Amino acid sequence: MVAVDPNAAVTELADAFWEGVLQRDPVQATILGDDRYDDRLPDIGPDGRAANAAALRDVLGKAQAIGPDGLNVESVITRDMLILVAQNHLEALDRKLYQLAVDHIFGIQTLPMQLAQYQAADSPERLAKLIARLEAYPRHIEQHIDVLREGLADRRTSAAIPVRRAIEQIERVVATPLADSPIVATARVVDDAARARVGEATRAHVYPALQRLRDFLADEYEAHARQQPGVSATPGGEAAYQLSIRMETSVAATPREVHDFGLADLANIEAEKDAIARRLGHADRFALREALTNDPANRTADPSKIVELAREQTARAFATAPRYFGRLPRADCEVLAVEPYREREAPPAFYMQPSIDGSRPGQYYLNTYQPEERKLHKVAAITFHEATPGHHFQLAIEMELKGLPRFRTLGSRMAGVAYVEGWGLYCERLADEMGLYLSDEERFGMLDAQAFRASRLVVDSGLHAFGWDRQRAVTFMHERGSLPLVDAEIEVDRYTIWPGQALSYKMGQREIERARREVSEKLGDRFDLRAFHDEVLAHGSLPLATLRREIPVWVAAAVSAGV
Repeated sequence: MVAVDPNAAVTELADAFWEGVLQRDPVQATILGDDRYDDRLPDIGPDGRAANAAALRDVLGKAQAIGPDGLNVESVITRDMLILVAQNHLEALDRKLYQLAVDHIFGIQTLPMQLAQYQAADSPERLAKLIARLEAYPRHIEQHIDVLREGLADRRTSAAIPVRRAIEQIERVVATPLADSPIVATARVVDDAARARVGEATRAHVYPALQRLRDFLADEYEAHARQQPGVSATPGGEAAYQLSIRMETSVAATPREVHDFGLADLANIEAEKDAIARRLGHADRFALREALTNDPANRTADPSKIVELAREQTARAFATAPRYFGRLPRADCEVLAVEPYREREAPPAFYMQPSIDGSRPGQYYLNTYQPEERKLHKVAAITFHEATPGHHFQLAIEMELKGLPRFRTLGSRMAGVAYVEGWGLYCERLADEMGLYLSDEERFGMLDAQAFRASRLVVDSGLHAFGWDRQRAVTFMHERGSLPLVDAEIEVDRYTIWPGQALSYKMGQREIERARREVSEKLGDRFDLRAFHDEVLAHGSLPLATLRREIPVWVAAAVSAGV
Protein backbone atom coordinates (compact mmCIF):
# COMPACT_ATOMS: atom_id res chain seq x y z
CA MET A 1 0.00 0.00 0.00
CA VAL A 2 1.31 3.43 -0.97
CA ALA A 3 1.32 5.83 1.97
CA VAL A 4 -0.74 8.97 1.46
CA ASP A 5 1.25 12.17 1.89
CA PRO A 6 -0.72 14.14 4.53
CA ASN A 7 0.58 17.43 3.14
CA ALA A 8 -0.78 16.64 -0.29
CA ALA A 9 -4.05 15.56 1.32
CA VAL A 10 -4.40 18.92 3.08
CA THR A 11 -3.69 20.83 -0.14
CA GLU A 12 -6.18 18.73 -2.09
CA LEU A 13 -8.84 19.24 0.57
CA ALA A 14 -8.25 23.01 0.65
CA ASP A 15 -8.39 23.22 -3.15
CA ALA A 16 -11.66 21.32 -3.30
CA PHE A 17 -13.20 23.39 -0.53
CA TRP A 18 -12.20 26.69 -2.14
CA GLU A 19 -13.55 25.62 -5.50
CA GLY A 20 -16.86 24.90 -3.81
CA VAL A 21 -16.82 28.32 -2.15
CA LEU A 22 -16.45 30.01 -5.53
CA GLN A 23 -19.22 27.90 -7.07
CA ARG A 24 -21.59 28.76 -4.22
CA ASP A 25 -20.53 32.44 -4.16
CA PRO A 26 -19.96 33.29 -7.82
CA VAL A 27 -19.97 37.04 -7.18
CA GLN A 28 -16.90 36.62 -4.99
CA ALA A 29 -15.29 34.72 -7.85
CA THR A 30 -16.03 37.61 -10.21
CA ILE A 31 -14.54 40.20 -7.85
CA LEU A 32 -11.39 38.09 -7.62
CA GLY A 33 -11.17 37.99 -11.42
CA ASP A 34 -12.41 34.41 -11.90
CA ASP A 35 -15.00 34.64 -14.70
CA ARG A 36 -16.13 31.00 -14.84
CA TYR A 37 -19.38 31.68 -12.99
CA ASP A 38 -20.18 35.14 -14.32
CA ASP A 39 -23.71 34.17 -15.34
CA ARG A 40 -24.77 33.11 -11.83
CA LEU A 41 -25.87 34.65 -8.56
CA PRO A 42 -25.54 32.85 -5.22
CA ASP A 43 -28.42 30.87 -3.82
CA ILE A 44 -29.19 32.57 -0.51
CA GLY A 45 -32.31 30.54 0.17
CA PRO A 46 -32.73 27.32 2.18
CA ASP A 47 -31.17 25.14 -0.50
CA GLY A 48 -28.11 27.36 -0.68
CA ARG A 49 -27.69 27.35 3.08
CA ALA A 50 -28.04 23.58 3.15
CA ALA A 51 -25.33 23.26 0.52
CA ASN A 52 -23.05 25.54 2.52
CA ALA A 53 -23.63 23.53 5.68
CA ALA A 54 -22.95 20.23 3.92
CA ALA A 55 -19.68 21.52 2.48
CA LEU A 56 -18.57 22.87 5.87
CA ARG A 57 -19.36 19.61 7.65
CA ASP A 58 -17.50 17.67 4.96
CA VAL A 59 -14.32 19.74 5.13
CA LEU A 60 -14.38 19.75 8.94
CA GLY A 61 -14.58 15.98 9.17
CA LYS A 62 -11.86 15.43 6.57
CA ALA A 63 -9.48 18.01 8.05
CA GLN A 64 -9.82 16.55 11.53
CA ALA A 65 -9.30 13.04 10.15
CA ILE A 66 -5.94 13.99 8.59
CA GLY A 67 -4.42 14.95 11.94
CA PRO A 68 -1.41 17.24 12.49
CA ASP A 69 1.35 14.59 12.51
CA GLY A 70 3.70 14.71 9.53
CA LEU A 71 2.51 18.10 8.32
CA ASN A 72 4.89 20.88 7.33
CA VAL A 73 4.35 24.42 8.61
CA GLU A 74 2.19 25.55 5.70
CA SER A 75 0.01 22.44 5.85
CA VAL A 76 -0.49 22.91 9.59
CA ILE A 77 -1.62 26.49 8.93
CA THR A 78 -3.96 25.37 6.14
CA ARG A 79 -5.49 22.64 8.29
CA ASP A 80 -5.91 25.07 11.20
CA MET A 81 -7.74 27.51 8.95
CA LEU A 82 -10.01 24.91 7.38
CA ILE A 83 -11.10 23.69 10.82
CA LEU A 84 -11.56 27.22 12.16
CA VAL A 85 -13.61 28.33 9.14
CA ALA A 86 -15.80 25.24 9.19
CA GLN A 87 -16.53 25.39 12.91
CA ASN A 88 -17.27 29.11 12.98
CA HIS A 89 -19.42 29.20 9.86
CA LEU A 90 -21.42 26.16 10.90
CA GLU A 91 -22.16 27.82 14.22
CA ALA A 92 -23.14 31.02 12.40
CA LEU A 93 -25.65 29.04 10.34
CA ASP A 94 -26.99 27.34 13.46
CA ARG A 95 -27.42 30.72 15.16
CA LYS A 96 -29.14 32.09 12.03
CA LEU A 97 -26.89 35.12 11.77
CA TYR A 98 -27.85 35.23 8.09
CA GLN A 99 -31.20 36.69 9.17
CA LEU A 100 -29.43 39.92 10.18
CA ALA A 101 -29.12 40.68 6.50
CA VAL A 102 -29.70 44.42 6.05
CA ASP A 103 -26.33 45.94 5.16
CA HIS A 104 -26.36 49.58 4.08
CA ILE A 105 -22.70 49.51 2.96
CA PHE A 106 -22.12 46.33 0.93
CA GLY A 107 -25.64 44.89 0.99
CA ILE A 108 -27.68 43.26 -1.75
CA GLN A 109 -28.82 46.67 -3.02
CA THR A 110 -25.23 47.42 -4.10
CA LEU A 111 -24.81 44.15 -6.02
CA PRO A 112 -25.75 45.43 -9.51
CA MET A 113 -23.27 48.28 -9.17
CA GLN A 114 -20.54 45.88 -8.04
CA LEU A 115 -21.24 43.62 -11.01
CA ALA A 116 -21.01 46.52 -13.43
CA GLN A 117 -17.71 47.60 -11.92
CA TYR A 118 -15.98 44.25 -11.61
CA GLN A 119 -17.48 42.00 -14.30
CA ALA A 120 -15.99 42.29 -17.76
CA ALA A 121 -18.69 42.50 -20.46
CA ASP A 122 -16.37 43.25 -23.37
CA SER A 123 -17.46 40.46 -25.72
CA PRO A 124 -20.86 39.12 -26.79
CA GLU A 125 -20.43 36.08 -24.54
CA ARG A 126 -19.38 38.12 -21.52
CA LEU A 127 -22.12 40.67 -22.10
CA ALA A 128 -24.69 37.87 -22.19
CA LYS A 129 -23.46 36.65 -18.79
CA LEU A 130 -23.82 40.09 -17.24
CA ILE A 131 -27.31 40.47 -18.72
CA ALA A 132 -28.23 37.03 -17.33
CA ARG A 133 -27.20 38.15 -13.87
CA LEU A 134 -29.18 41.38 -14.10
CA GLU A 135 -32.21 39.40 -15.26
CA ALA A 136 -31.80 37.02 -12.29
CA TYR A 137 -31.57 39.87 -9.82
CA PRO A 138 -35.33 40.04 -9.04
CA ARG A 139 -35.33 36.40 -7.90
CA HIS A 140 -32.25 37.13 -5.79
CA ILE A 141 -34.11 40.00 -4.14
CA GLU A 142 -37.09 37.73 -3.43
CA GLN A 143 -34.78 35.25 -1.70
CA HIS A 144 -33.39 38.09 0.38
CA ILE A 145 -36.88 39.23 1.36
CA ASP A 146 -37.75 35.65 2.34
CA VAL A 147 -34.69 35.59 4.63
CA LEU A 148 -35.75 38.86 6.25
CA ARG A 149 -39.30 37.57 6.73
CA GLU A 150 -37.87 34.48 8.40
CA GLY A 151 -36.01 36.81 10.74
CA LEU A 152 -39.21 38.70 11.47
CA ALA A 153 -40.88 35.45 12.48
CA ASP A 154 -37.94 34.60 14.77
CA ARG A 155 -37.77 38.17 16.17
CA ARG A 156 -34.22 38.45 14.84
CA THR A 157 -34.14 41.70 12.88
CA SER A 158 -31.58 44.21 11.75
CA ALA A 159 -31.19 47.52 13.54
CA ALA A 160 -33.38 50.48 12.64
CA ILE A 161 -30.76 53.00 11.52
CA PRO A 162 -29.07 50.71 8.95
CA VAL A 163 -32.53 49.78 7.63
CA ARG A 164 -33.38 53.46 7.15
CA ARG A 165 -29.99 54.10 5.51
CA ALA A 166 -30.53 51.19 3.10
CA ILE A 167 -33.96 52.51 2.15
CA GLU A 168 -32.57 55.95 1.43
CA GLN A 169 -29.68 54.51 -0.56
CA ILE A 170 -32.08 52.53 -2.75
CA GLU A 171 -34.24 55.61 -3.26
CA ARG A 172 -31.23 57.55 -4.54
CA VAL A 173 -30.29 54.79 -6.96
CA VAL A 174 -33.75 54.32 -8.48
CA ALA A 175 -34.22 58.08 -8.74
CA THR A 176 -31.08 58.33 -10.86
CA PRO A 177 -31.82 58.70 -14.59
CA LEU A 178 -30.98 55.50 -16.39
CA ALA A 179 -28.19 57.04 -18.45
CA ASP A 180 -26.50 58.26 -15.25
CA SER A 181 -27.01 55.06 -13.31
CA PRO A 182 -23.75 53.67 -11.88
CA ILE A 183 -24.80 50.32 -13.33
CA VAL A 184 -24.96 51.65 -16.87
CA ALA A 185 -22.22 54.24 -16.59
CA THR A 186 -19.54 51.90 -15.22
CA ALA A 187 -20.41 48.75 -17.18
CA ARG A 188 -17.28 47.38 -18.83
CA VAL A 189 -18.68 47.15 -22.37
CA VAL A 190 -17.19 47.83 -25.81
CA ASP A 191 -19.73 50.10 -27.49
CA ASP A 192 -22.93 52.10 -27.11
CA ALA A 193 -25.11 49.23 -28.31
CA ALA A 194 -23.82 46.98 -25.52
CA ARG A 195 -24.28 49.77 -22.99
CA ALA A 196 -27.86 50.20 -24.19
CA ARG A 197 -28.50 46.50 -23.50
CA VAL A 198 -27.21 46.93 -19.97
CA GLY A 199 -29.47 49.95 -19.62
CA GLU A 200 -32.51 48.03 -20.82
CA ALA A 201 -31.83 45.17 -18.40
CA THR A 202 -31.40 47.71 -15.61
CA ARG A 203 -34.72 49.38 -16.49
CA ALA A 204 -36.63 46.13 -16.89
CA HIS A 205 -35.17 44.07 -14.04
CA VAL A 206 -32.86 45.89 -11.66
CA TYR A 207 -34.79 49.05 -10.91
CA PRO A 208 -38.09 47.20 -10.32
CA ALA A 209 -36.30 44.72 -8.03
CA LEU A 210 -34.71 47.54 -6.07
CA GLN A 211 -38.07 49.26 -5.78
CA ARG A 212 -39.55 46.00 -4.55
CA LEU A 213 -36.88 45.76 -1.86
CA ARG A 214 -37.34 49.39 -0.89
CA ASP A 215 -41.09 48.95 -0.51
CA PHE A 216 -40.68 45.80 1.57
CA LEU A 217 -38.18 47.44 3.88
CA ALA A 218 -40.21 50.63 4.26
CA ASP A 219 -43.70 49.16 4.41
CA GLU A 220 -43.21 45.81 6.16
CA TYR A 221 -39.81 45.50 7.79
CA GLU A 222 -38.79 48.89 9.19
CA ALA A 223 -41.52 49.00 11.82
CA HIS A 224 -40.10 45.81 13.33
CA ALA A 225 -36.39 46.70 13.05
CA ARG A 226 -34.78 46.63 16.47
CA GLN A 227 -34.24 49.99 18.16
CA GLN A 228 -31.33 48.71 20.26
CA PRO A 229 -28.31 48.64 17.90
CA GLY A 230 -26.50 45.77 19.64
CA VAL A 231 -26.85 42.15 18.55
CA SER A 232 -27.42 41.20 22.19
CA ALA A 233 -30.96 42.53 21.74
CA THR A 234 -31.75 39.61 19.41
CA PRO A 235 -32.65 36.06 20.49
CA GLY A 236 -29.43 34.30 21.44
CA GLY A 237 -27.61 37.58 20.98
CA GLU A 238 -25.05 37.16 23.76
CA ALA A 239 -23.74 33.92 22.26
CA ALA A 240 -23.96 35.44 18.77
CA TYR A 241 -21.63 38.25 19.79
CA GLN A 242 -19.19 35.83 21.39
CA LEU A 243 -19.17 33.93 18.08
CA SER A 244 -18.68 37.20 16.18
CA ILE A 245 -15.57 37.93 18.24
CA ARG A 246 -14.14 34.52 17.35
CA MET A 247 -15.07 34.83 13.68
CA GLU A 248 -13.48 38.24 13.27
CA THR A 249 -10.42 37.93 15.53
CA SER A 250 -9.87 34.12 15.65
CA VAL A 251 -9.41 34.34 19.43
CA ALA A 252 -11.89 33.63 22.20
CA ALA A 253 -11.66 36.93 24.08
CA THR A 254 -14.62 37.95 26.22
CA PRO A 255 -16.44 41.25 25.69
CA ARG A 256 -15.14 42.47 29.05
CA GLU A 257 -11.53 41.69 28.10
CA VAL A 258 -11.99 43.53 24.81
CA HIS A 259 -13.61 46.53 26.50
CA ASP A 260 -10.90 46.86 29.17
CA PHE A 261 -8.07 46.47 26.62
CA GLY A 262 -9.59 49.29 24.59
CA LEU A 263 -9.84 51.64 27.55
CA ALA A 264 -6.25 50.97 28.66
CA ASP A 265 -4.80 51.33 25.17
CA LEU A 266 -6.76 54.51 24.60
CA ALA A 267 -5.33 56.07 27.76
CA ASN A 268 -1.75 55.35 26.56
CA ILE A 269 -2.44 56.84 23.13
CA GLU A 270 -3.94 59.97 24.65
CA ALA A 271 -0.76 60.46 26.68
CA GLU A 272 1.25 60.34 23.45
CA LYS A 273 -1.09 62.89 21.88
CA ASP A 274 -0.66 65.25 24.84
CA ALA A 275 3.13 65.02 24.43
CA ILE A 276 2.93 66.04 20.75
CA ALA A 277 0.54 68.86 21.61
CA ARG A 278 2.96 70.29 24.17
CA ARG A 279 5.83 69.96 21.69
CA LEU A 280 3.83 72.09 19.26
CA GLY A 281 3.11 74.71 21.91
CA HIS A 282 -0.40 73.70 22.95
CA ALA A 283 -1.68 72.93 26.44
CA ASP A 284 -3.00 69.47 25.57
CA ARG A 285 -4.46 67.29 22.82
CA PHE A 286 -7.79 69.12 22.94
CA ALA A 287 -6.16 72.48 22.24
CA LEU A 288 -4.16 71.03 19.35
CA ARG A 289 -7.23 69.36 17.91
CA GLU A 290 -9.11 72.66 18.04
CA ALA A 291 -6.25 74.44 16.32
CA LEU A 292 -6.12 71.84 13.56
CA THR A 293 -9.88 71.96 13.17
CA ASN A 294 -9.85 75.72 12.74
CA ASP A 295 -6.81 75.88 10.47
CA PRO A 296 -8.00 76.74 6.92
CA ALA A 297 -4.88 75.10 5.49
CA ASN A 298 -5.95 71.80 7.05
CA ARG A 299 -9.10 71.36 4.99
CA THR A 300 -10.38 71.74 1.47
CA ALA A 301 -13.72 71.97 -0.26
CA ASP A 302 -12.26 70.22 -3.32
CA PRO A 303 -12.56 66.41 -3.09
CA SER A 304 -9.93 65.93 -5.81
CA LYS A 305 -7.27 67.55 -3.62
CA ILE A 306 -7.80 64.88 -0.97
CA VAL A 307 -7.38 62.15 -3.56
CA GLU A 308 -4.24 63.80 -4.98
CA LEU A 309 -2.74 64.06 -1.49
CA ALA A 310 -3.31 60.34 -0.96
CA ARG A 311 -1.74 59.53 -4.33
CA GLU A 312 1.40 61.47 -3.41
CA GLN A 313 1.60 59.65 -0.08
CA THR A 314 1.18 56.27 -1.75
CA ALA A 315 3.97 57.01 -4.23
CA ARG A 316 6.31 58.19 -1.46
CA ALA A 317 5.66 55.06 0.57
CA PHE A 318 6.42 52.85 -2.43
CA ALA A 319 9.72 54.66 -2.94
CA THR A 320 10.75 54.19 0.71
CA ALA A 321 9.53 50.60 1.14
CA PRO A 322 12.62 48.72 -0.15
CA ARG A 323 14.54 49.75 2.97
CA TYR A 324 11.95 47.97 5.14
CA PHE A 325 10.76 45.12 2.92
CA GLY A 326 12.75 42.61 0.93
CA ARG A 327 9.71 41.69 -1.12
CA LEU A 328 7.37 44.20 -2.74
CA PRO A 329 4.05 43.45 -4.44
CA ARG A 330 4.10 43.33 -8.23
CA ALA A 331 0.64 44.89 -8.48
CA ASP A 332 0.24 48.65 -8.40
CA CYS A 333 -2.26 50.46 -6.15
CA GLU A 334 -4.55 53.18 -7.50
CA VAL A 335 -6.32 55.77 -5.35
CA LEU A 336 -10.01 56.37 -6.06
CA ALA A 337 -12.80 58.42 -4.51
CA VAL A 338 -15.78 56.48 -3.18
CA GLU A 339 -18.59 56.72 -5.74
CA PRO A 340 -21.40 59.22 -5.08
CA TYR A 341 -24.10 56.54 -4.89
CA ARG A 342 -22.63 55.09 -1.68
CA GLU A 343 -20.38 57.80 -0.25
CA ARG A 344 -22.91 58.86 2.41
CA GLU A 345 -22.89 55.40 3.99
CA ALA A 346 -19.31 54.30 3.27
CA PRO A 347 -16.49 54.31 5.85
CA PRO A 348 -13.67 56.87 5.54
CA ALA A 349 -11.61 54.50 3.39
CA PHE A 350 -11.30 50.88 2.27
CA TYR A 351 -9.18 48.68 0.03
CA MET A 352 -10.02 46.22 -2.75
CA GLN A 353 -7.36 43.68 -3.67
CA PRO A 354 -6.09 43.24 -7.26
CA SER A 355 -7.66 40.79 -9.67
CA ILE A 356 -6.06 37.38 -10.09
CA ASP A 357 -5.06 38.00 -13.71
CA GLY A 358 -3.41 41.33 -13.00
CA SER A 359 -5.86 43.31 -15.14
CA ARG A 360 -7.00 45.38 -12.16
CA PRO A 361 -4.55 46.82 -9.62
CA GLY A 362 -5.21 47.16 -5.94
CA GLN A 363 -7.74 49.91 -5.26
CA TYR A 364 -7.60 52.30 -2.31
CA TYR A 365 -10.96 54.05 -1.94
CA LEU A 366 -11.03 57.33 -0.03
CA ASN A 367 -14.37 58.80 1.03
CA THR A 368 -14.50 62.47 0.02
CA TYR A 369 -18.12 63.10 1.00
CA GLN A 370 -18.40 66.48 2.75
CA PRO A 371 -14.71 67.14 2.05
CA GLU A 372 -14.54 70.24 4.23
CA GLU A 373 -15.19 67.97 7.26
CA ARG A 374 -12.16 65.78 6.49
CA LYS A 375 -8.96 67.09 8.02
CA LEU A 376 -5.92 66.81 5.78
CA HIS A 377 -3.50 65.94 8.60
CA LYS A 378 -5.37 62.63 9.02
CA VAL A 379 -5.07 61.44 5.43
CA ALA A 380 -1.49 60.12 5.73
CA ALA A 381 -2.27 57.50 8.38
CA ILE A 382 -5.31 56.36 6.39
CA THR A 383 -3.15 55.98 3.27
CA PHE A 384 -0.40 54.02 5.00
CA HIS A 385 -3.04 51.71 6.53
CA GLU A 386 -5.20 51.10 3.47
CA ALA A 387 -2.60 51.23 0.72
CA THR A 388 1.16 51.19 1.17
CA PRO A 389 2.66 49.55 3.19
CA GLY A 390 -0.64 48.40 4.71
CA HIS A 391 -3.38 46.39 3.07
CA HIS A 392 -1.96 46.63 -0.42
CA PHE A 393 1.38 45.09 0.53
CA GLN A 394 -0.16 42.36 2.65
CA LEU A 395 -3.02 41.34 0.37
CA ALA A 396 -1.28 41.80 -2.97
CA ILE A 397 1.74 39.79 -1.79
CA GLU A 398 -0.62 37.16 -0.38
CA MET A 399 -2.19 36.73 -3.83
CA GLU A 400 1.28 36.28 -5.35
CA LEU A 401 2.50 33.58 -2.95
CA LYS A 402 3.50 30.36 -4.69
CA GLY A 403 2.97 26.84 -3.46
CA LEU A 404 -0.05 27.63 -1.27
CA PRO A 405 -3.62 26.52 -1.89
CA ARG A 406 -5.82 29.27 -3.32
CA PHE A 407 -7.89 28.99 -0.16
CA ARG A 408 -4.86 30.53 1.59
CA THR A 409 -4.02 33.18 -1.02
CA LEU A 410 -7.58 34.19 -1.90
CA GLY A 411 -9.91 32.94 0.83
CA SER A 412 -7.97 33.45 4.03
CA ARG A 413 -10.30 36.15 5.31
CA MET A 414 -12.94 33.49 5.82
CA ALA A 415 -10.92 32.75 8.99
CA GLY A 416 -11.28 36.33 10.24
CA VAL A 417 -9.73 39.68 9.38
CA ALA A 418 -7.70 40.37 12.52
CA TYR A 419 -4.42 39.58 10.79
CA VAL A 420 -5.30 41.75 7.79
CA GLU A 421 -6.57 44.70 9.80
CA GLY A 422 -3.89 44.27 12.45
CA TRP A 423 -1.24 44.56 9.74
CA GLY A 424 -2.85 47.76 8.46
CA LEU A 425 -2.84 49.27 11.94
CA TYR A 426 0.73 48.09 12.59
CA CYS A 427 1.74 49.90 9.40
CA GLU A 428 0.38 53.20 10.67
CA ARG A 429 3.04 53.03 13.40
CA LEU A 430 5.64 51.55 11.05
CA ALA A 431 5.17 54.51 8.71
CA ASP A 432 6.60 56.75 11.42
CA GLU A 433 9.73 54.56 11.58
CA MET A 434 9.93 54.84 7.79
CA GLY A 435 9.89 58.63 7.97
CA LEU A 436 6.68 58.89 5.99
CA TYR A 437 4.92 61.43 8.20
CA LEU A 438 6.02 64.90 7.17
CA SER A 439 5.08 66.73 10.36
CA ASP A 440 4.06 66.33 13.98
CA GLU A 441 0.58 67.25 12.83
CA GLU A 442 0.50 64.13 10.65
CA ARG A 443 1.85 62.09 13.56
CA PHE A 444 -0.96 63.49 15.66
CA GLY A 445 -3.30 62.34 12.89
CA MET A 446 -1.79 58.87 13.17
CA LEU A 447 -2.41 58.86 16.92
CA ASP A 448 -5.96 60.00 16.25
CA ALA A 449 -6.30 56.94 14.02
CA GLN A 450 -4.85 54.70 16.72
CA ALA A 451 -7.25 56.21 19.26
CA PHE A 452 -10.07 55.66 16.81
CA ARG A 453 -9.27 51.92 16.66
CA ALA A 454 -8.84 51.63 20.43
CA SER A 455 -12.21 53.35 20.83
CA ARG A 456 -13.70 50.73 18.53
CA LEU A 457 -12.91 48.06 21.12
CA VAL A 458 -14.87 50.02 23.69
CA VAL A 459 -17.78 50.96 21.44
CA ASP A 460 -18.24 47.61 19.68
CA SER A 461 -18.36 45.73 22.97
CA GLY A 462 -20.45 48.52 24.48
CA LEU A 463 -23.03 48.25 21.71
CA HIS A 464 -23.18 44.48 21.42
CA ALA A 465 -22.59 43.33 25.00
CA PHE A 466 -23.25 46.18 27.43
CA GLY A 467 -26.42 47.80 26.13
CA TRP A 468 -25.02 51.07 24.79
CA ASP A 469 -27.41 53.08 22.65
CA ARG A 470 -26.38 54.70 19.36
CA GLN A 471 -25.96 58.20 20.74
CA ARG A 472 -23.64 57.09 23.52
CA ALA A 473 -21.51 55.24 20.98
CA VAL A 474 -21.43 58.18 18.56
CA THR A 475 -20.46 60.58 21.34
CA PHE A 476 -17.63 58.30 22.49
CA MET A 477 -16.29 57.92 18.95
CA HIS A 478 -16.42 61.68 18.44
CA GLU A 479 -14.87 62.70 21.76
CA ARG A 480 -12.42 59.87 22.49
CA GLY A 481 -12.10 58.36 19.01
CA SER A 482 -11.27 61.77 17.49
CA LEU A 483 -13.76 61.46 14.64
CA PRO A 484 -15.89 64.19 13.08
CA LEU A 485 -19.54 63.60 13.89
CA VAL A 486 -20.34 62.56 10.31
CA ASP A 487 -17.70 59.80 10.47
CA ALA A 488 -18.61 58.83 14.05
CA GLU A 489 -22.19 58.16 12.93
CA ILE A 490 -21.04 56.21 9.86
CA GLU A 491 -18.68 54.11 11.98
CA VAL A 492 -21.21 53.28 14.69
CA ASP A 493 -23.77 52.22 12.09
CA ARG A 494 -21.10 50.06 10.50
CA TYR A 495 -20.42 48.28 13.81
CA THR A 496 -24.15 47.71 14.15
CA ILE A 497 -24.32 45.60 10.98
CA TRP A 498 -20.93 43.92 11.47
CA PRO A 499 -20.52 42.79 15.11
CA GLY A 500 -16.94 42.09 16.11
CA GLN A 501 -15.24 43.31 12.94
CA ALA A 502 -14.17 46.55 14.58
CA LEU A 503 -12.24 44.54 17.18
CA SER A 504 -9.95 42.96 14.62
CA TYR A 505 -7.69 45.99 14.15
CA LYS A 506 -6.27 46.38 17.62
CA MET A 507 -6.36 42.67 18.40
CA GLY A 508 -4.31 41.95 15.28
CA GLN A 509 -1.90 44.83 15.82
CA ARG A 510 -1.22 43.63 19.35
CA GLU A 511 -0.23 40.16 18.12
CA ILE A 512 2.05 41.46 15.35
CA GLU A 513 3.79 43.85 17.74
CA ARG A 514 4.11 41.04 20.29
CA ALA A 515 5.73 38.84 17.62
CA ARG A 516 8.17 41.59 16.64
CA ARG A 517 9.24 42.15 20.26
CA GLU A 518 9.79 38.43 20.74
CA VAL A 519 11.87 38.08 17.58
CA SER A 520 13.90 41.20 18.39
CA GLU A 521 14.61 40.08 21.95
CA LYS A 522 15.76 36.63 20.87
CA LEU A 523 17.90 37.75 17.95
CA GLY A 524 19.32 40.90 19.53
CA ASP A 525 21.81 42.57 17.18
CA ARG A 526 21.01 40.01 14.50
CA PHE A 527 17.41 41.22 14.24
CA ASP A 528 16.60 42.27 10.67
CA LEU A 529 13.36 44.24 10.33
CA ARG A 530 13.17 43.60 6.57
CA ALA A 531 13.47 39.86 7.16
CA PHE A 532 10.85 40.01 9.91
CA HIS A 533 8.36 41.77 7.65
CA ASP A 534 9.03 39.35 4.81
CA GLU A 535 8.47 36.39 7.11
CA VAL A 536 5.27 37.80 8.59
CA LEU A 537 3.91 38.33 5.06
CA ALA A 538 5.29 35.05 3.66
CA HIS A 539 2.42 32.89 4.90
CA GLY A 540 -0.55 35.04 3.92
CA SER A 541 -3.28 35.92 6.39
CA LEU A 542 -3.18 33.80 9.53
CA PRO A 543 -5.42 33.18 12.50
CA LEU A 544 -3.88 35.07 15.41
CA ALA A 545 -3.38 31.89 17.41
CA THR A 546 -1.43 30.42 14.48
CA LEU A 547 0.68 33.58 14.16
CA ARG A 548 1.53 33.39 17.86
CA ARG A 549 2.57 29.74 17.51
CA GLU A 550 4.54 29.94 14.26
CA ILE A 551 6.66 33.04 14.90
CA PRO A 552 8.68 31.30 17.69
CA VAL A 553 9.28 28.40 15.29
CA TRP A 554 10.78 30.79 12.75
CA VAL A 555 12.85 32.52 15.44
CA ALA A 556 14.24 29.20 16.66
CA ALA A 557 15.17 28.23 13.10
CA ALA A 558 16.84 31.59 12.49
CA VAL A 559 18.85 31.39 15.72
CA SER A 560 19.92 27.80 14.97
CA ALA A 561 21.05 28.83 11.50
CA GLY A 562 23.09 31.68 12.94
CA VAL A 563 21.16 34.36 11.05
